[in-house]
Amino acid sequence: MQRKEIHSLLAWKNSPGRKPLLLKGARQVGKTWLMKEFGKTAYRNTVYIDFFNNLRARQIFDGDLKPLRIIEELGFITGESISPGETLIIFDEIQECNRSLNSLKYFCEEAPEYHIIAAGSFLGIALHENESFPVGKTDNLTLHPLTFSEFLNALGEQQLITAIENRKPRLTALVKDELSKYLKYYFYVGGMPEVALAFAKEKNFKAIRKIQKRIISNYEDDFSKHIGMGSSEKVIRLWNSIPRQLAREMKKFVYTDVKPGAKSRDYRSSLFWLIKCGLVHEVNRITLPHYPLASYAEPDHFKLYMLDIGLLSAMSGLDIEAFLDRDAAVFDHFHGALAEQYVLGELKALGDIPIFYWAREGSAKAEVDFIIQFGNKVIPLEVKAERNLKAKSLKSFINIYNPPMAVRSSMSDLGRGNYADCVIHDIPLYMISGLESVISQPPP
Repeated sequence: MQRKEIHSLLAWKNSPGRKPLLLKGARQVGKTWLMKEFGKTAYRNTVYIDFFNNLRARQIFDGDLKPLRIIEELGFITGESISPGETLIIFDEIQECNRSLNSLKYFCEEAPEYHIIAAGSFLGIALHENESFPVGKTDNLTLHPLTFSEFLNALGEQQLITAIENRKPRLTALVKDELSKYLKYYFYVGGMPEVALAFAKEKNFKAIRKIQKRIISNYEDDFSKHIGMGSSEKVIRLWNSIPRQLAREMKKFVYTDVKPGAKSRDYRSSLFWLIKCGLVHEVNRITLPHYPLASYAEPDHFKLYMLDIGLLSAMSGLDIEAFLDRDAAVFDHFHGALAEQYVLGELKALGDIPIFYWAREGSAKAEVDFIIQFGNKVIPLEVKAERNLKAKSLKSFINIYNPPMAVRSSMSDLGRGNYADCVIHDIPLYMISGLESVISQPPP
């Protein structure tokens, strides 16, 4: 398995202004594997501390937080020599030792020569954000589930990755059927590392579902652990409503879909916890598609997406036959919800890109799935199931706002066309990770 975040970690290692790195992400997205793999490939040795299982390590932080004392005692209990720049120090499950989280401030200020990566669950770290959190004293990186390209890598499909990265229509045409097949697999399997690796080994779809359901159950157990049984009931109810919410044509989140008669005030804190866990992504509606998009966001109007498309597929109860049947319109399930969930996941993995959506209500309803911001460019992005290029909502948006460019993503081939004075880029779903490169290319 390879993760593209290894390149971000190498850039962090070589940065002259490097601070201790806080690696965030939902449970089971592969943070521990990534840190250990980075230590193995980029350092002479690694000192790995798991605060959940290591009482002696937690006791080290009961005293003062002087970095040199901590380094000496960590070396003593692990039997490892810790050298600046040559040793990677890993603090895993850091939420189990709040003072170790606080110590990152002192390593930043007094001992920046030591290379430290700390990781923990989104929710566990969030619980300490008002308790001596080292604000401004850490670098930060968020790890998401495997992207489609990383999924292909785990399966050993390097030729398909090459076709995606080269973005040459003639090459892609030679493997289009294979790309479509593996994209359907990805819609079912998703990008949770344990699930993807199990699929790579055995291709057992029933076993995959069992692993996904166990992961979902573990998340629900976490709710009770961190916020108590009373509050967790509301969180689970909201969490379970997401597939229903995405099944609607207009996917704006509606609290009455969680429970009849429910109000925002009843479930807003539950939504907050799910977002903090990293288990859902909130995409707000904008009133106007102007730069900067955040200035036009409507906090009370939003769509919710899952962390991972495979988990959405499992929670929706989709059978594998719906994906493998050549005659089944798999991408039409839930009015394109799976395709939207997929694109959102790929966009999130690109980095800190502002992502919103646009909708017009009333008799002339219209909704553009995503409005994204690259630098100072504001770009509408319409996601279509299968090869449907009608994109009525996108054309309505273009007629109103006259954007210089727009994007359609579907199962149609790579290309570009014009509508009014707008250049419309057609990008296949399996190539959407290369969105920025495609729209940056000069006209032929």
